[in-house]
Amino acid sequence: MTIDAEVRPGRTAPPRPPHPRRPPGEAPAQGRASTLWASLPRELAAVFRPHADALTRVILAEIQRTVPEYARPLEGPFGEVIVRGVREAVGQCLDNIGNPAVSQDNWIGVFRHLGRIEYSEGRPLDQIQTAYRVGGLAAWRYIAKVGQAKGLPSDLLYTGAEAVLAYVDEISALSVQGYRAAQARAAGTRARQRRQLLGLVLSEPAPAPQAVEGLAAAAGWHVPDKVVAMALEPRRDQHRLPPPALPAGVLADLESPQPCLLAAAPPEGLEAALRGWRVAIGPRVRLAEAAVSLRWARRTMDLSVRRILPREPVLHADDHLATLWLLADEFLIGQLRDACLAPLHGLTDKQRARLGQTLLAWLQSSGSAPEMAERLGVHPQTVRYRMRRIEELFGERLNDPEHRLRLEIALRATELLTPAAG
Repeated sequence: MTIDAEVRPGRTAPPRPPHPRRPPGEAPAQGRASTLWASLPRELAAVFRPHADALTRVILAEIQRTVPEYARPLEGPFGEVIVRGVREAVGQCLDNIGNPAVSQDNWIGVFRHLGRIEYSEGRPLDQIQTAYRVGGLAAWRYIAKVGQAKGLPSDLLYTGAEAVLAYVDEISALSVQGYRAAQARAAGTRARQRRQLLGLVLSEPAPAPQAVEGLAAAAGWHVPDKVVAMALEPRRDQHRLPPPALPAGVLADLESPQPCLLAAAPPEGLEAALRGWRVAIGPRVRLAEAAVSLRWARRTMDLSVRRILPREPVLHADDHLATLWLLADEFLIGQLRDACLAPLHGLTDKQRARLGQTLLAWLQSSGSAPEMAERLGVHPQTVRYRMRRIEELFGERLNDPEHRLRLEIALRATELLTPAAG
């Protein structure tokens, strides 16, 4: 069979044979387009090569007519990339006709690069895929028209149609790879910038506002006047968990041994977004005091882990300010307890506990035996007995308002810290 043979009677070139579509980004069978082009007679390349420029113009015109995002003058970097891509596609197909040994490296790089360009230009992925489909159909219509004018057999045109469609699939998959690679790199860069920004904002002493604003602009974070820091309870599997869906206004570091978040305010649905994590929210402070908010958020989480504060999914430091203040310095609290409660040191643990509870109830109430008995769940006579013992141990110190304050602080701290010791 020669390429100048007449079209067989009763057979005409098909406008477009059926061809199943693949999901976006799924790579087609490796080299199918190249195999189809190489199966055609080599002489066909000489028939179609004079049409290369006209075919390029037809494809470009159809893409611009059909896809609004490309309907602009083909000038500058945009025009150079698009024109080069179409010329490369046409030239590659012509070189591949009857030639299975033609190199694939150049066009593979070109169409991956086109995908990267699409991402950098901010266009959605489906635009370039649409352009490829539109361009492929325009190419096939032009090829079919020339082939019929030359009297090419329909079986060659069938193969040519399959080759065009397979090639569209392959270059589309390559551009998807390039697009997603650029997207992943950008996401990685943005994530690194946001972690760097979080570290800067939380540093002490507070960084210069200009430094924060510059990095925030690069990281896509609006700089608020006030912020809250959020401490997360570390998890053994935190490095294997997918990143939670947090709003853009939340800076996050979930990789460090002490994971944390920072935002203008706790985002809505925080518990659902951080399913499986426990969060302690620090006080709302000026941006320059972000490290202070994180310090108290972490202290809140620490006391919760030790079961001094409740083990709830979300804790607010603002709800526990008295406890946080009271236990802000456990060394000093220990010194105060030792000094103020020294009269109880010679007693057994059980006696110290009972007299300590009774003394705290007396300090926090009007001193009425019935009221204290109800509070402690004992008989009033028991309260009177205990109070006589307390008066023997503490003496005149119970009449000193300053000493009573220190006693109450010491006993309240003892009450809070007892579960941690037990």
